[in-house]
Amino acid sequence: MDLLQLKYFQTVARLEHMTKAARQLSIAQPSLSQTIARLEEELGVPLFDRKGREIRLNQFGTVFLRRVERIFGELEDARHEIADLAGMEHGRIALAVVIPQILPDLLRSFLAEHPHVSFHLFHQHSSETVQQQLEQGEIDLCITSPPIEQAGIGWTSLMKEEIYLMVPPNHRLANRTSIHLREVEHEPFVSLKPGSTMRDLTDNCCRQAGFVPRVAFEGDEPSTLRGLVTAGLGVAFISELVLRTVVDPAAIVPLRIEEPRCDRIIGLAWRKEHYLSQAAQYFRDFVIQYFKNIEE
Repeated sequence: MDLLQLKYFQTVARLEHMTKAARQLSIAQPSLSQTIARLEEELGVPLFDRKGREIRLNQFGTVFLRRVERIFGELEDARHEIADLAGMEHGRIALAVVIPQILPDLLRSFLAEHPHVSFHLFHQHSSETVQQQLEQGEIDLCITSPPIEQAGIGWTSLMKEEIYLMVPPNHRLANRTSIHLREVEHEPFVSLKPGSTMRDLTDNCCRQAGFVPRVAFEGDEPSTLRGLVTAGLGVAFISELVLRTVVDPAAIVPLRIEEPRCDRIIGLAWRKEHYLSQAAQYFRDFVIQYFKNIEE
């Protein structure tokens, strides 16, 4: 049994699909199948239940995967710890965010003080995805919402962010500064795709207001939604932090939502058992102070 076998098994176990796993690992499928078969022969038990071309991780595979994940997690921690001995200024930080608009100023401010630190960045749309990345040791830190309440995950609140409704300048409500959300129940909405934390939040706000939004367009990028609002194709929600990044504020009119209150808690999370390099620890403290300055 060697690390390559374990890596192959880990990939097949995560995907539960031999062809996809072979493609991801860039090896021939027969070779991958033979490797898994030899591993099962060495362990003396099958790790997967097979039915035709379908495979499913069984109880033996589930137990073995848990141990394999721990092995690779320990090896990754060792790599980080050894690299950390080279010094804080040459560290590497894996960071996931659900609000990528905050990154340019945040990273620019940090890198001005620590120019040789490098980042591996992930933009995720759901807190479930970043939580999975944390648990698997793929990232050091994540800036996300809502709070992750999970054993073994550290969490600190950074700020409470208000959610606004944006309308085009020629909209019937454009001369207002605030609204009750029920006032736009018959408007077409342009929204982020279902499954994103922002979409879940705003859909819930609409339900509290007593209606289901009539979605005319779904997209991935807030900048696209702003462009469609400017073009008069609908109204959309926009977060306080994203509103700060709008290049042409005159192109949209942000309205405060008085009822129901629509806001979210943004926080910083990390896995408690995962080794955090000096660079990651410094960056964690920097992020906390950065958001403290924003609120002040």
